[in-house]
Amino acid sequence: MHFGRKKLAKPLENKDARPALDVQSVIREARYTFVRGLGWAGVMSGFINVLQLTVPLFMLQVHDRVINSQSTDTLILLLVIAIAAIILFGILDFLRALVFQEMAKSLLRRVNLPAISAAMRVALEKGSLHGTQVLRDLSDLRNFINGSTIGAPLEALWSPIFLLVMFALHPYYGIAGLVAVLILIGFSLLGDLLVRQVTKEGTDANLRNIGDIGATVSNAEAIEAMGMMPALAMRWRREQIHASELLDVGNMRSKGMYSMTRTVRFGMQIVILAMGAYLVIIGETTPGAMIGGTVIMGRLLLPFDNVTRDWRAWVGAISAWKRIRSMLEETQSEREIKPTPRSEGPLLVDNLVYAVPGSNVPVLRGVSFELFPGEILGVVGPSAAGKSTLSRLLVGAAKPTSGGVYLNGHNAYLWERGSFGDMVGYLPQSVSLLNGTIRDNISRMRDSNPRKVINAARAAGVHEMIGRLPLGYDTPIGAGRHTLSGGQQQRIALARALYGWPRLLVLDEPNANLDAEGEASLIRAVRQAADSGAMVVLIAHRQSIMQYAHKLLVMQDGRVKQFGERTDIIRNMSNEGDGIKNIPVIAHKQESGGAA
Repeated sequence: MHFGRKKLAKPLENKDARPALDVQSVIREARYTFVRGLGWAGVMSGFINVLQLTVPLFMLQVHDRVINSQSTDTLILLLVIAIAAIILFGILDFLRALVFQEMAKSLLRRVNLPAISAAMRVALEKGSLHGTQVLRDLSDLRNFINGSTIGAPLEALWSPIFLLVMFALHPYYGIAGLVAVLILIGFSLLGDLLVRQVTKEGTDANLRNIGDIGATVSNAEAIEAMGMMPALAMRWRREQIHASELLDVGNMRSKGMYSMTRTVRFGMQIVILAMGAYLVIIGETTPGAMIGGTVIMGRLLLPFDNVTRDWRAWVGAISAWKRIRSMLEETQSEREIKPTPRSEGPLLVDNLVYAVPGSNVPVLRGVSFELFPGEILGVVGPSAAGKSTLSRLLVGAAKPTSGGVYLNGHNAYLWERGSFGDMVGYLPQSVSLLNGTIRDNISRMRDSNPRKVINAARAAGVHEMIGRLPLGYDTPIGAGRHTLSGGQQQRIALARALYGWPRLLVLDEPNANLDAEGEASLIRAVRQAADSGAMVVLIAHRQSIMQYAHKLLVMQDGRVKQFGERTDIIRNMSNEGDGIKNIPVIAHKQESGGAA
């Protein structure tokens, strides 16, 4: 044992450290993928738009050439050409859909992993609602690219083709088409000005309401037991009505603008038909040109009509991408990607300061101590002393404001997560098991070695309990599956923390839900881990387990009040009349393999 060491070891600088993720590179690649795919789709849209002239041109030729010449050969030739053009149109339209699908798949493949990592980081700092938002944005973006909405602006870009054909039929046709297009573009811009802000406010209010409901549902038992549901329902109802009213205003304005654009489109088709009839009467055009011009006018205005209708979808997709990009940039990882070999060494906490993001009041203030292999450290102190925050920083789940946590000289926060997880076991205060089998949970969702899983379960004292479950280690747990008691969940979570015999074991209130048998198993596991050379950090209010600690860290108001040998600390605190004097003073016996 190394109980007498007071000098803090100097942290090592890892020269191989480099960013775990080049976010700017990911963003550039995603943007390049999107632009390249959009370029190919745009080229195909040009050919598709040209081929869409097949129907009006076929009608024009039939009226002006076939009917006048009474030639069936000409009719058959025109029919063959038209059918071939329509078939080619269908093929290109299908290929364009495949391009959009590949764009969505490629974008998701490039951004998915960093987005999930960013979501986890944001969930740790701001809560699960903010963390899951980026995943919803990814899904919305994928659905947008896969849908038909994305193609409308591409077709609108090729509208000059139809304008040129209309000018070729007659200048009046072209002027009428140009005026109609400008009117529809004006309606689109006006609609965006009227809808953008109110829709954003309604969406934000709706997301806040959903977050409030989701956070409250987790306390359903207390709500039901204390009759809080009527009051909560009224509050939710008010918030939902407010959000719904904002969204309804936006929808009403959007639908109003869409109705106006459709009115203009149908009205302009009537105008162009009447104009064509007049031009036929005065002999300036033919009946075929009149019919063809009317059909082309409808096709010219259709993409602008669709753009007006789907403008909000484009704005929503752009907003989703901005949120994704912003989150990736804000959470750009500083952690290493190079795995660090498993090693043994002390745990050094050096002048650790932590303040919640957005707050100027630190939760931890200059915490420093050192722990050596084989030692058990008990962390005690009143509520809100910063004990749980310290545990999160020890395992790299939060970024220190200043100072650092070093395990064998390596920064715990910057350590590559996979190899760091092999070194550390963590049992948080709020125990949560993941959807999956008990085997999956104990093995940390890895392809596990059954022997390691059973060894961890035996160490935690849950092997026999698991054997009594319906499917043993293959029993599925989680939402809607086999329900475990609080004590069973805590002991399985302890087995997960012990899996692979980590070098650092951080346990936050590990005996909170345990009975006498469970606490005895916990004590055996802690002592066995220390005997194997692991460093154990225990945070507990129930003081009985603290008699097995070698050292004590007394915290108050985020600071270290005292740190040292357990017996020395208890003696000092007893003299000062502190409540910690109730911790039993039991001398440790030396056993083979480490301290008992």
